[in-house]
Amino acid sequence: MKSSQRLAPDSSAADNRFGALFAGLFGAFLGLSLAKFGNPPIFEKWVTAPTNGFELVLDCPWPITWAYWLLGATVILGFAVAKRPAVPWWLLLLPACWLTWQAISGSFSVDPQLSWPTVAHFGACTACFYLGVFCLPPAGRIRWIWPGLFCGLLVVIAVGWEQHFGGLEQTRRYFFTYLYPRLKQVPPEYIKKLSSPRIFSTLFYPNALAGGLLLLLPPCLQVIWQQHRRFTPGARFLLIALIGGSGLACLLWSGSKGGWLLMLLLGLLWMLRLPFSPVLKRCLVIAILLVGLAGFFLRYAGFFEKGATSVSARFDYWQAAIKTTLQHPFTGSGPGTFSIAYQRVKRPESEMSRLVHNDYLEQASDSGVPGFLLYSAFIIASVILTFPQSARSSGTIPGPGPNPRVAADESKASPVPLPLRFAIWLGVLGWALQSFVEFGLYIPGLVWPALAFLGFLVGEQFSRPTAK
Repeated sequence: MKSSQRLAPDSSAADNRFGALFAGLFGAFLGLSLAKFGNPPIFEKWVTAPTNGFELVLDCPWPITWAYWLLGATVILGFAVAKRPAVPWWLLLLPACWLTWQAISGSFSVDPQLSWPTVAHFGACTACFYLGVFCLPPAGRIRWIWPGLFCGLLVVIAVGWEQHFGGLEQTRRYFFTYLYPRLKQVPPEYIKKLSSPRIFSTLFYPNALAGGLLLLLPPCLQVIWQQHRRFTPGARFLLIALIGGSGLACLLWSGSKGGWLLMLLLGLLWMLRLPFSPVLKRCLVIAILLVGLAGFFLRYAGFFEKGATSVSARFDYWQAAIKTTLQHPFTGSGPGTFSIAYQRVKRPESEMSRLVHNDYLEQASDSGVPGFLLYSAFIIASVILTFPQSARSSGTIPGPGPNPRVAADESKASPVPLPLRFAIWLGVLGWALQSFVEFGLYIPGLVWPALAFLGFLVGEQFSRPTAK
């Protein structure tokens, strides 16, 4: 008996070390995904392996097959540290059923060369979600994920600044002078992206950059604020101002209208959680809303004067997706094949697109009604069920820092502070809402962290004691 008592703490310590190692490596993988795996899998044939050290580290994206090897090693380590939270079985089965249906739909695809790379990417998405569910919640392992994600976010912001202050123009001149004349085929989307002043950083598309900032800025800034032992209040305010301000500048330079409005929404939701006078809170919310909307309309006045062409184009894509769903209601046209279906139904004057710009409708178009229902139920149910509600039961609403009235209850319920869970949830909410007008599901560097966060929230929600 005494021997077993001596071994128990050592075993627990070893488990904690392995859990921290897993979380650190998983965070490094997700951060690397932001920097190097920002292209949709349907464009993978145009991604070539780096040929020298400069391209490997600083210039080129990496082939997505490299990501699969790295993720596979992470999954193997995850098996050694996994814990089973009390998540409802139906919620755990939804992503597996969705992935299975994608494989079935791919078997009937109009273009298997587009569908199977997309299905492989969806397999990686599902793996990231399950790693978040089973491997991140125990013993507060989520704290070890932040160094890698911080590095990825800083790379995204730094590249965005470099593009805005001349880097994008230099890339454009180099491409059209030296590369374009030698290339046999170039995606029209890439030429359009290079010809625009909008930055996109390491991600495929300016609006994907906006999605990454929506996802990562809320939790990363909250993590900085919680570093009470490492930084003084002044240092924390300075770090938040530098990183948050730089990220918001990238959001502005991306030209993402939806990203601007969603970031305003997330800011207002965060304001509603602050623990001060309701009257003052309402005044601040109204003031921020008015200033934010005024800035939005002033910034994009020319866009609306031209008729908001990107909005009308999206309606064309959505109508085409609905038509394709009606024609192929059971299996769709195949994962990643919207461009083929769209060519058949698009109007001559409409702009071509390879993706629907709505992840939920794309599921219906590509994999039929079952794919749409499974994916929508998976995302919407997970987001709703993981809304942090502990503050309601304690009778207070926590702000960005520690709240003494809920600290005791929170420490008993979870090693992860409620404000951090709420910040992670806000980021996931921003990504899920943007998916109604964009294709974040098809950007590996964006969706893999999003689903890892969502999995963590699910596992954390059902591994905590229910507040009385």
